[in-house]
Amino acid sequence: MDQLMRMSAVEQARLIRTGQVSAPEMVEAAIQQIERLNPSINAVVLPLFDRARAEAQRVTKDAPFAGVPLLLKDFLAEYAGTRLTDGSRFLRDHVSSSDSELVARYRRAGFIIVGKTNTPEFASKPTTEPELFGATCNPWNPMYSAGGSSGGSAAAVAAGMAAVAHANDGGGSIRCPASWCGVVGLKPTRGRNPLGPGYGDIGAGLICEHVVTHTVLDSAAILDCTAGVDPGAPYWPPPPVRPFAAEVGSAPGRLRIGFSTAPVAQAAVHADCRRAVLEAARRCEALGHHVDEASPRVNAERFTEVFTTLWLGMVAWAIRDWSRRIGREPTADDFEAHTWKMFTLDASRRPSDLFLAIQDMQRMAREVAPFFTSHDVWLTPTTTQPPQPNGWFDFDPASPQQATQRIGDVPKFTAIANMTGQPAISLPLHWTDDGLPVGVQLIGRYGDEATILRLAAQLEADMPWRSRVPPQVTT
Repeated sequence: MDQLMRMSAVEQARLIRTGQVSAPEMVEAAIQQIERLNPSINAVVLPLFDRARAEAQRVTKDAPFAGVPLLLKDFLAEYAGTRLTDGSRFLRDHVSSSDSELVARYRRAGFIIVGKTNTPEFASKPTTEPELFGATCNPWNPMYSAGGSSGGSAAAVAAGMAAVAHANDGGGSIRCPASWCGVVGLKPTRGRNPLGPGYGDIGAGLICEHVVTHTVLDSAAILDCTAGVDPGAPYWPPPPVRPFAAEVGSAPGRLRIGFSTAPVAQAAVHADCRRAVLEAARRCEALGHHVDEASPRVNAERFTEVFTTLWLGMVAWAIRDWSRRIGREPTADDFEAHTWKMFTLDASRRPSDLFLAIQDMQRMAREVAPFFTSHDVWLTPTTTQPPQPNGWFDFDPASPQQATQRIGDVPKFTAIANMTGQPAISLPLHWTDDGLPVGVQLIGRYGDEATILRLAAQLEADMPWRSRVPPQVTT
């Protein structure tokens, strides 16, 4: 039964569809894995086992992922009758009254929700160490961070608690933990997955929803089940020419790939992150692609200023939005110190600052777009650093700017795709000498998940990672 959770979601669905394993048996396998592994990893913060068992008894086999267990990140994903905290003490007693559209689509696809995963408060950090639930540990080494903000989801999939877990991404929150935990993390094009009915967009379009998985095919096939405009959406990208899953295994042709080991905004980059990209670039060239060192030209100072404005505004908005929804005034005691600091800093900004930031963000998208007339894919490290120990992002009174710099530097390669709205995927293509995973990122044109999925699948076949299993979870 343990081996079932190391299978892909597509493989699990096939076993259920052909009757080799029943939906209740598959769900029970996930529950057993969570009960066995979660005490040492702390990825799942809300088990939903009884409800999952009941749902599994009612599964019909006509849905594409009928009976496949899924974990929801404890952020944004409303699941009727269950607690949603966004990792904050302020919401520790909040219970969702209805399903969000994305969760409804997961359920229509046949997924069985077995629990919710850990997240930093309001998904605001690239590490998952909230005061409310405690730190999520990296399955490859429990002394290390799983990344964030979808660290609970990435750690759970890497450990083998489930083949798929919901995640979301506002600056790298799917891709960064995917990199640090050695799984696949795709951020789709802005607007590809729904945010309704509660939201049109979040953070002027920074936030995207999707999943972390073991395989590229799983990510593509699940996107086929969830993508598409929902009623009242403010905008949406062009629909795909064919199913995303059909791109996996299709010949990508000879792509023009530009690679870079330096982010658009200055930050120190670890040697392993550079090595990961250089090796991936060599393999792409060996596969017949044209590869050169190149990157878009972006005003680094403006990039940092704009992202900071949007991020501060988004955290403060989240607090005010929830305050309005639950009818309770926020106080400093309700939040972590870092979150409350961002909330208070927001008060020093004017409403017009947000509109200027949105204008500059859209201008950056126009600055980046010409790069993708001469290149099909931009290849970079996913993060500036390999996994770091839990506590590495903590505030140090002796170095008051250190935590802020580390929080800002780690996702320097990923945040640009949130600013431009482009699709990007992190692949586990490299491991450090200490056995820690390091992801490589592929960024595609706006609306063009197809190209990066074809290349990602080609690299998955050429540089396979499925045989690698965290040593901490093999006993």
